[in-house]
Amino acid sequence: MINNLNCCSSFQILFDFLCVFSVKPFQFFIESGILVIDVTDIFIIVVRPSSWWHCFYQSLAKKEPINAVQVFGRKKTATAVAYCKRGRGLLRVNGRPLDQIEPKVLQYKLQEPLLLLGKEKFAGVDIRIRVSGGGHVAQVYAIRQAISKALVSYYQKYVDEASRKELKDILTQYDRTLLVADPRRCEPKKFGGPGARARYQKSYR
Repeated sequence: MINNLNCCSSFQILFDFLCVFSVKPFQFFIESGILVIDVTDIFIIVVRPSSWWHCFYQSLAKKEPINAVQVFGRKKTATAVAYCKRGRGLLRVNGRPLDQIEPKVLQYKLQEPLLLLGKEKFAGVDIRIRVSGGGHVAQVYAIRQAISKALVSYYQKYVDEASRKELKDILTQYDRTLLVADPRRCEPKKFGGPGARARYQKSYR
């Protein structure tokens, strides 16, 4: 419980905290002239009535729209989730820079979207990627696809259609799987043989 939360900056911090960390919807209601913020199953915050109403609307008015897109890159069982927003050219995979991703022999594959489109295209955006599942190679292919799709989606939504088409043409002309998931999967093994199609040796006599 927090009392006497009268400062606008404190209210802004509180509101941002609830928006980010609240796992369930929180509700505002007034009880005897006091603003009560009810966060189900977490805690209840009581704000004294001096200037909270003004602070609440001021905090909402100050919030600028965030230009952001979220896309997915997939390869076999690996999934990369890319969150792209307006920024200063930051590119992180699981919190690490791109050049620290293993294996090193596939660094060129990982850097292909940047090399094809040019680093200046990425200068105005921040891309954060979370990758899980699959092996090292599958994760690299999922990451490169997520990077490509994130930039194309961002340009489509917040820049212009001509720029998006230019980026898409460059990527698809080089490698279609930079934008389209590879549907191929390993064929299951069957009985009567060591693999999916191979059969055990048979003797007739």
